Amino acid sequence: MASASPPTRSDTTAAARPRNRKQLIVDAAGRVFSERGYHSASMEEVAAAVGITATALYRHFPNKYALFAECADVMVDGLVAALDEVPAGAPLKDVLTAVTRITVTHRASGGVYRWESRYLNREDLRRLGAKFGRLVARVDEAVRREHPLPDERLRAVAALGAIGSITMHRTSIAQRRAEELLSASALRVAVTDPAKGRPSVRPVQLPARPVPRTRRAEILAAAVPLFARDGFAGVTNGQMAEAVGLTPSALYRHYPGKVDILAAACLQAAGLLAQGVEQSLRGISRPHDAVVALAATYVAYSFEYTELNSVAEAELAGLPTDLRRPLVLAQREHIAVWEQQLRLARPELDPRQARVLVHAGFGVVVEAGRRLGWRDSPDHREAVTALVVGSLGL
Repeated sequence: MASASPPTRSDTTAAARPRNRKQLIVDAAGRVFSERGYHSASMEEVAAAVGITATALYRHFPNKYALFAECADVMVDGLVAALDEVPAGAPLKDVLTAVTRITVTHRASGGVYRWESRYLNREDLRRLGAKFGRLVARVDEAVRREHPLPDERLRAVAALGAIGSITMHRTSIAQRRAEELLSASALRVAVTDPAKGRPSVRPVQLPARPVPRTRRAEILAAAVPLFARDGFAGVTNGQMAEAVGLTPSALYRHYPGKVDILAAACLQAAGLLAQGVEQSLRGISRPHDAVVALAATYVAYSFEYTELNSVAEAELAGLPTDLRRPLVLAQREHIAVWEQQLRLARPELDPRQARVLVHAGFGVVVEAGRRLGWRDSPDHREAVTALVVGSLGL
């Protein structure tokens, strides 16, 4: 019997190439985009994460934008498909459980949709928004059917915000436990009546809005709304300089580079929030009251400093390590305060569970605030605070 001929190089390569390579690329790219931000991420980083060459990567995606657009679709497509499998008229708990399972599964790459989707072109963003609209509508329908209280759509998007929060932090927790915590948190949000469930809180005293009294402060104040509107990468030195009546080269007398202006904005955001927390907790001894005060303060800060907060949240990942480090430490300190008070109020929680719930509360603020167009009013602040307190299980 004739022996079989040895495999050719092309045969070996084909056999070694996994059939799901495109999916592996998308998964790896989602993680890179979520961690580094769209503009800071590179195709070379994605290729290295998959264990292939950049040339091989370009055989699947012609450019970084095409890969990014594919990543942005993955989470929403998975969510829509999961809900399509849930029977019409199913209990709200089942609907939220399906959403939570997919979100936790795609945790590492899910952050692409939340902050980085603004870099999609208009058509892709419209298409993605329509898919997300289907998701919200399905949750909204279940909320209306089971809990016909005021503000059903607000409660639906806030519940999704609690679930989606898992994509925005790296707290290590078992998948099943995360799903249980987040689905329960989302369900509490969905059944909270923002009108009647408002906790009793004393007025929040936030630090006064900084008044720019130096040229450096003027540049920072002018840059924040530009970063919030166009994204850090979309703003030029010329735009910032024009806003304060300088030439672009004159900016360098006050900041070494554009990224240093961004870092200053993030530090300002962290400082204002820390001051607000310090003031809100003064004189409070009961853990339950402390958590409610923290929730009210974070909500007030988010409405008062919407642009500054959105810049700090969305652009932190793109900062160089040396500039990002003090901001990460400030974030950890803020979370630690919440974690300590929440565990005192709910002793059955371990540290990881408490951190997951704290981030769920932050997610509620983001999505509820967006739903309300960040229109600031006492009623809006109180309603969102009630939803945050509900998400925490108090």
